[in-house]
This record gives sequence, C-alpha cells and structure tokens, in this order.
Amino acid sequence: MRWCREVFSVRGSGSGAHAIALSLAPIVTASFCSKSLVLPFQNFPFEFKLTDSSSLALTHRKQLLPAALSLTQPSTAREDDFDFVVVNFYHFVFIQDPQAEVSKHRSFLELQDLDINGRVYVNEQGINAQYSGPSKDALAYVNWLRQDNRFSDILVQISPSENGHTFPALKLRYKPSLVQFEGGMSHLPLLDPSMRAIALSPAEWKERLEAVNKTDLRAKDYHDRDFILLDVRNGYEWDIGHFRGTQRPSVDCFRNTSFGLSQEEITASDPLSNVDKEKANILMYCTGGIRCDVYSTILRRQGFQNLYTLKGGVSHYLKNEGAAEWVGNLFVFDSRLSLPPSVYYTGATAEAELTPVSGDDKFAKCHVCNLEVSELRHRNCANLDCNLLFLCCTKCVKDLRGCCCLTCTTAHRLRPVLNGMQRYKKWHNYRDMDLPEQ
Repeated sequence: MRWCREVFSVRGSGSGAHAIALSLAPIVTASFCSKSLVLPFQNFPFEFKLTDSSSLALTHRKQLLPAALSLTQPSTAREDDFDFVVVNFYHFVFIQDPQAEVSKHRSFLELQDLDINGRVYVNEQGINAQYSGPSKDALAYVNWLRQDNRFSDILVQISPSENGHTFPALKLRYKPSLVQFEGGMSHLPLLDPSMRAIALSPAEWKERLEAVNKTDLRAKDYHDRDFILLDVRNGYEWDIGHFRGTQRPSVDCFRNTSFGLSQEEITASDPLSNVDKEKANILMYCTGGIRCDVYSTILRRQGFQNLYTLKGGVSHYLKNEGAAEWVGNLFVFDSRLSLPPSVYYTGATAEAELTPVSGDDKFAKCHVCNLEVSELRHRNCANLDCNLLFLCCTKCVKDLRGCCCLTCTTAHRLRPVLNGMQRYKKWHNYRDMDLPEQ
C-alpha cells in the first residue's frame, strides 16, 4: 500500500454497496465497505475496522507509524486523550411516525448505555445529528442506524475531539424543522431530489472554484455563464474562514437568510439581486451541507435553474482537497468553535495549525478595534448577560477584560477573563450565579 493522501478505496458487494474513500486524516467520511483498515496518524491513533457491509468500528491502537514517517505521538499524550470523536450526518427521507422513531433511537441508546452528547433531531423529512462521545459508543449508534434501509447510505463525517465531549448533554427529540428557518421547513420539497441543488464532489467544486476565481471567467466549459459563489452560513462563520471570492453573509442566524428572495430594490448585501435566474450558476456551500440543501429548494421555487452545492460541506472538502481556495479556519457548532484545515487534511503539518492568515487574506478583524487578528477563534463576551460571540485581538481582550465593548465592562455579572484557547463553560452554568462585578 502506498502512503498517500487517498490510500484506500474499495467497493462492497451487493446492490446496496457504496464506495468508501478513507484517507490518513483525522476526519473520515464513511459509507459501506467490507474490508478492514488501520489508519494511524499523529493525533488520532485509532484503528478503523470496516467489518461488514454496514459496520464501521473504531478502536484505539497501541502502535503508531514508524518515526521515519514523522507521525509519532507526543510522549506527553495519554492513550485516552483522543478517544472521543464528533460525528455529523443528516439525511432526508420520509419518516411516517417520527415520534416513534425518536423513541426507537432513545431505547437503543439507553439499552446499550451509550455515552453520547449532542443534538439528534428527527421529523417527517429525515434526521439531522451532531454529537460527541467515546469512539466505540459514537460509532455503535451509526452502525445501528445503518441497519435500517432508510439510512443505509448516510454520509457520515467523523472528527477528533481532544478534550472529551464537545456538547454538554444529549437532545434527542422530534423537531418540526431539522434546521431553523423562518417559516419552518415542512412546506419545502426536501424529499424531492430534483428540487434540491446538484451536489458537486470536492474535486468538482475545486475545479469550478478555480475557474471562477481566475481572471478569465470564460475558461473551459463555462463560456458566457455567470457564476455566483454563495456562502449559506452566518456572518460570524465567514469571519474566521471562507472560500475565496465569496461575500460575507449579512445575517448572523440562518433562519433569517434571504438571498434571492427580496422583491425590493437591489441591495449590495444580496449577491442574487438582479441575477438572470435561468443563466446564472449558483455555487452554494455551508459547513456540512444541510443548510445548502434546504436553501436550494427555496431558490428553486424562486425560479433559479442552475443550483450547485458542495457535497458534505466544507469539512468534507477540506478532508479531500485541503485548503485549496479556502482561507482561514472553519467554524464548527460545538465547544471546539474553530478548526484549522490541518485537522482535516492529511498533508498538513502540526505547525500549520498555529499559522495565522498570511498574504493579502487579512479578512479577520477585531470586533473592537478592527485590526487584523491572528487567532481565528471566537470568544464570548465576559458579560454574562451579553455573551456575544466575537473575534478579538489580545490587546483588546486585556483592555476590555474579555468584554466586547466598554458598556459591557460595567455590567454586574462579569465572568473571569479567559486567555488563549480557553472557553467559558456553557451559559447555564452561570445563569443563576450572583457573579460579583469586577
């Protein structure tokens, strides 16, 4: 076997088999397989055993790659430091009785005594899950779910969690909307693939993106076609990382996204204003893919014809293509908040995780003084009653005692200043506390 970025690809047998491509990276996108593979690397020493047509096992390894490959584990690390993983997946499929489905999932987790924290939402249109847990428990849930034909081909993404659980508790329940959007989702044709955007593989996305970002936009097969890169995330996500050529979203909550919906006068904040709906190619991306799928049905109803999404979202892209055409870090919706591309991509070195944005990509600005920041990680305002998520330079952190503005520094309930990569506990830990003014 050659040690390269994509080291293993196999197709299972049978009509339900799907391809799987596993790489030497701390994130794995898995489908069906019938083989076994050991994947050792620096910060994620596990063995992935693909035991049959639907099971994926992950166990801690005792042996790592030889030192010659520069993938040895630091001597200060304990074996169980990296035993936790974060799992993300979603799937649109008709579920006749979602309440019964929730009970079925809860019974399985309780019966198996699985240590899983996170969000698992189920409704008539499918499932959306983001959770953390010990690798054995986290993947036991995935393997069990895949035994159901409705979920047999879900795209599962797995990333390491060095500090245990990234979610405080488990929320497994019926939810009318798998993602929050103004007006809900029940009326959207999410179960009709023809109404959703065409999904591009990471390689296809990269090719399109490179063509769009060239001076000559008429390259290759894209002659005389308009291309619009649409970041279907929140503004604060864009602030720490995005694809080149994308405009910062004007919203800080996906539920309020309104690209292409306004009938009023053209505004600079809407990239889809005054766009030829039949001719323009809309390239949409988000973190894991679900928001793009949802929003593409809305745009389809608005008459946009050529809609494309990034399959598996940015995390899947970084795992396969690295940081090509991407600048900064990736915002994630758990306690880790921000992850560098090197966490996902095989070819990166450990030192790359600490490398600030370089060159002309000085997009990340301090919320307070508007100067460039090198630490691409949000912090919460120390004012418990504000709790704003914002980027801040080290000087302003010190000057404002961890607050987002001068007003907040005079608040009555101030949490202690946290430096570096530390994070406050979840807000409910402070909610009922009578914190003294600092």
